[in-house]
Amino acid sequence: MIVVTGATGVVGRPLVEFLDEAGADVRAVTRDAGAAKLSAGVEVVEGDPRRPATLAAALEGATSLFLHPRAAGDACAELVALAKERGIERVVALAAMNVDDDLAQQPSRYRGDRNKEAEDAAVGSGLEWTSLRAGFFALNTLTMWDGQIGKGDVVHGPYAEATEAPVHERDLAAVAAHALLTDDLVGRKPVLTGPQSLTYAEMLAAIGKAIDRPLSFQEIPPDAFKAHMMGFGFPEAFVDTYLAVIVKSVGRPALVTGEVEKILDRPALTFAEWAADHAADPPPSDS
Repeated sequence: MIVVTGATGVVGRPLVEFLDEAGADVRAVTRDAGAAKLSAGVEVVEGDPRRPATLAAALEGATSLFLHPRAAGDACAELVALAKERGIERVVALAAMNVDDDLAQQPSRYRGDRNKEAEDAAVGSGLEWTSLRAGFFALNTLTMWDGQIGKGDVVHGPYAEATEAPVHERDLAAVAAHALLTDDLVGRKPVLTGPQSLTYAEMLAAIGKAIDRPLSFQEIPPDAFKAHMMGFGFPEAFVDTYLAVIVKSVGRPALVTGEVEKILDRPALTFAEWAADHAADPPPSDS
């Protein structure tokens, strides 16, 4: 039995799907079982990973745990300790490629991710462990641009030539499934990126091609971007950290590791494929 936290999220949902298709017994943890909408073959249990005691029953009889850094938050270590008490033998943590950076320079921490805590909890658990150091999620482009794409064909932002190697969430889920189902990644911290370094302008153009619209990226000063983001409720510290990170990539190719290809023994999904996969998603709201 494999317990998956964050089971209805960006990585968790396809992970549950892959594990179920592989014939594994899966126990999906969610805060709202009624809204989970997972496969009928998956056992769905309610619990809050940030309150590990609520998962005590779900961990009974299980052998492996997928630890999601946003789902568990500051309770990562407590949850892994409880899992060990309940007989869990392996923990696979989702982390990030910047996990060793100064915590104040990790933008995702301001959105609730505790990548460092998740990796440390797994590595220090005394269990079989893997830490998946994920790169830039391709889905982050929707977080950045959805609202603007919903209003027109021009997206405004800083640093059109900043670069990323966007990774498809399904590739991250496939690697996580491999780590849970085989011994290949035990004791490893693979850095998982997409197969190409792309500028922000190139990523936007790929989305435009997928939805058959002539999208273009127009640079605006960082201060104007900051004011815009804060107007949408993003914390000032998050925006400052995000800007400090992306400006360092301007004019420099993003790291492409090739780990996804090596682990899955197939080509990693490209950003163009990701854009095509999401082209039919509901249009963004103006709100």
